[in-house]
Amino acid sequence: MLKKVDSSQLKVGMFIHDLDCGWMEHPFMRNRFLLSSEDEIRKIAAARIRGVVIDCGRGLDVDGAPGVAQAAQRTEAEVVALAAAPAPGARPQPDPSADLRPQRPLPAPLGAELQRAAALRRQATELVRSVMQDARLGRVVETGEVAPVVRGITESILRNSGAMLSLLHIKNKDDYTFQHSVSVCTLMVAFCRARGMDEELTQQAGIGGLLHDIGKALVPDAILNKPGRLLDAEFEIVKRHPRDGYELLRRAPDIGPVPLDITLHHHERRDGSGYPERQAGEGISELAQMAAIVDVYDAITSDRCYHKGVAPAEALRKLHEWSKHHFDPKLVQEFMRCVGIYPVGTLVLLESGRLGVVVEAHPSSLLTPKVNVFFHTRQQAYIRPATVDLSKGLDRIVRHEAHDAWNVDPQRFMVLAED
Repeated sequence: MLKKVDSSQLKVGMFIHDLDCGWMEHPFMRNRFLLSSEDEIRKIAAARIRGVVIDCGRGLDVDGAPGVAQAAQRTEAEVVALAAAPAPGARPQPDPSADLRPQRPLPAPLGAELQRAAALRRQATELVRSVMQDARLGRVVETGEVAPVVRGITESILRNSGAMLSLLHIKNKDDYTFQHSVSVCTLMVAFCRARGMDEELTQQAGIGGLLHDIGKALVPDAILNKPGRLLDAEFEIVKRHPRDGYELLRRAPDIGPVPLDITLHHHERRDGSGYPERQAGEGISELAQMAAIVDVYDAITSDRCYHKGVAPAEALRKLHEWSKHHFDPKLVQEFMRCVGIYPVGTLVLLESGRLGVVVEAHPSSLLTPKVNVFFHTRQQAYIRPATVDLSKGLDRIVRHEAHDAWNVDPQRFMVLAED
C-alpha cells in the first residue's frame, strides 16, 4: 500500500516510492529506493522535501498515515472548497484612458485568436532562441525585439486569454527551454492582468518571464538535456543559471529592475530552500514569487526527456500542497483563479459520462467553465460536438482526465464549427 507521510516521519527501513518535490532536483540518483541510513533521511530533510510517498509493501509502515488516494481526496476537497468560495474583492482594472495606446484590443472569438496566438508563440520562441544564442556566443544580449513581442502576447490575452493559454501545453521536447520561456511570459502577463496590475508593470513582468532562463544559455547541452537525474556537480552548474542570467541581462541596454529581479530570484522559495540567495518569506519580491509559481506550473506540466508532465489540473493541486511551505498560499490561490481550477485545454469527465475540453473559464465560478463535449464514455463513441455551459446547472465536472488514457486529442475540439 502506498501512503503519504511527512518527511519527519521517515525511518531507516522505509521504502521511498516518490519524493514529491516536483520542480526541484532531489539529492538521489533514483526516485524509488529503500532508506538504508540516517544520512539519507538527513539529505531529504536538508533538501526541504516535505511530503513523501512510501510503499508499505516493500518497507516499514507508518500507523495512521493516509493512503495516497485518501491524501489526494483531501487535497481535492480543499481545492474544491477554495473554488466554491466567493472570490475576494477584485483589484480595479487599469483605466483604459490611462493607456498610452489610443485603442485596446477588441474581444475576439477563440477560433480567430488561436491562429494569431499560434503565430505569436512561434515568433516569441524564435526570439528566445536567438537571444540565447547571442548569450552563448558571448555577445551583448539585444533586447530591442523583446518588448514588442511581449506587447503582442499581452494584446492576444486581452482579445481572448483562452487562445494563448490553451497553447501552453503544446511543446516540442527539443525546444523546451525556448517554449518554456514563452509560456512563463504568457502566464506572467495573464497573472498580472488578473491581479489588476498596471500596463507598464505587466509589460515588465512579461519581459522578465520571457528572459528568466537566459542564464541556461551557459549551461552545457549535455547537462541541460540529460535524460536522467543530474549528479550533484551537474545540478550545481544548473543552479548558476539565475545569477548567470542576471549578469547577462545587466549588461544589456534598457533592461529594467523587474526583469532582473525575476531572472535572479525565480527559484527562491518562501521557506528559504531555493537558490541562488536562499531568500525567504517577504524577502522575495511579489513579482519574483509570482514568477516562481508560474515557472513551476509550466515545468511540471511539460513532457521532458526525463519525466512525463502532469495534467494542468493536477499541477494546480500540487501547487496548492506545496504552498504550505514553498509559495505564498494567497498568490497560489490567485493564480488558480487566473487559469481556472480546470485550465483551458483540460480534458474533463462530466457527470453525464461525456468527455470534453475546457474552452472558457467562468469569471466567478471556477467549477463551472464552458466545455466542448465530443465523446461519450458509456457508449464508447464520439458524439456530435457541442458547447456546454456548466454554469447553467445541466451537468457538472466529475474529474479531470489524462489525454493518453482515452487516446484523444482535445485540441481538435477547442473550436467547434460555427453555424
